[in-house]
Amino acid sequence: MAGLKLGDKIIEGKTKIVYALPDDPANVYILSKDRITAGDGARANDLAGKAVISTATATAIFDLLSSAGIKNHFVRQHDDKSFIAQRCDMIPIEWVTRRLATGSFLKRNVGVKEGYRFSPPKLETFFKDDENHDPQWSYEQLIGAKLEAGGRVIGRDEVEVMSRTTVAVFEVLEKAWTTQNCTLVDMKIEFGINTKGEIVLADLIDSDSWRLWPSGDRRLMKDKQVYRELKEVTAEALDEVKRNFQWVAERVKLLQTKPSAQVVVLMGSATDLEHGTKISKGCQALGIPCDVRVSSAHKGTEETLRILREYEGDGIPCVFIAIAGRSNGLGPVLSGNTSYPVINCPPVKADWGAQDVWSSLRLPSGLGCTTVLSPDAAVLAAAQILSLSDHMIWSRLRCKQLYTFLGLKDSDKGVRKDK
Repeated sequence: MAGLKLGDKIIEGKTKIVYALPDDPANVYILSKDRITAGDGARANDLAGKAVISTATATAIFDLLSSAGIKNHFVRQHDDKSFIAQRCDMIPIEWVTRRLATGSFLKRNVGVKEGYRFSPPKLETFFKDDENHDPQWSYEQLIGAKLEAGGRVIGRDEVEVMSRTTVAVFEVLEKAWTTQNCTLVDMKIEFGINTKGEIVLADLIDSDSWRLWPSGDRRLMKDKQVYRELKEVTAEALDEVKRNFQWVAERVKLLQTKPSAQVVVLMGSATDLEHGTKISKGCQALGIPCDVRVSSAHKGTEETLRILREYEGDGIPCVFIAIAGRSNGLGPVLSGNTSYPVINCPPVKADWGAQDVWSSLRLPSGLGCTTVLSPDAAVLAAAQILSLSDHMIWSRLRCKQLYTFLGLKDSDKGVRKDK
């Protein structure tokens, strides 16, 4: 609590306590508890050290999601048992995403074999009501309930925001866990509405939130299911649960990797710098290192090839983007001398553009460079290539697509007659 003035206790749940911050009313203080529960609290035990483990896991996950671009309530970690988050009016719905069929899904869907793979992921919603064991709700029930939170009625637009975001969160974390040879089987999340009126991912994401199977093997699971399935809760069994949670907390630190790829923009002339700068800024927004160089394939072929070899020698995935107007020899020369991807992005001008662009489109046989006309398209094309080997780039692209769609939905809501 050092350095913080705590206000009233807003709510105390089974595993955490939320306090108001009088000096920072837009945020709250979330304190984890050394407590583990299952079956809507029917089984509950103290578990020394769980608060530290849970906080370490949750803050690392929120850091990763923030880096990917997911809007969430996390502000900063305060100490080893607590963090500061945006104050949210919580929406009482659990959003569950499933990649593999297991657990309660099998009980509710008799005949489905464990391990059945959902593609796309299966999305389910459950109304938070411990007394009635969190009943599953259909889309129609969710819309019909007209739940209110943060001054907003939860209608079809709000449900669309949460459903799309839920799947994106799952897919981002699924990609991340794949790097550790772990299968994210399913997970549950919740949303709230912050003081700005925004729907954001909220609550905690830790080992209570998912099923995680190393090597895709259920027998190796490292999640709370181990605790749920205990026939008898003993000190030894609780130690095993704690070790599993600690195993997860250590590995989540490895999920957010540093960039392992790069984009190199080669311009035929310094007059193309405006085009190159736009590409460089676009790459930076996606977390992709980008170098901008000047070299003419017509006037300095040897230097162009020397620069090419320089980046090939780095030994990391690389995409070259060639910016050359008039007669574009730069892209074809690069493509003919490297196995790395090359993208042409000619700065087409209104006067001779219709003629100049053919030097980027009609190429000799044996060359595979592609052509796009806008810097934004060049950035996205390069990022999609690099995302095949870098899950953080993939995640940022996934979130960019998510919020592009949600922006369109918001615009549609603004002009609809039924808004």
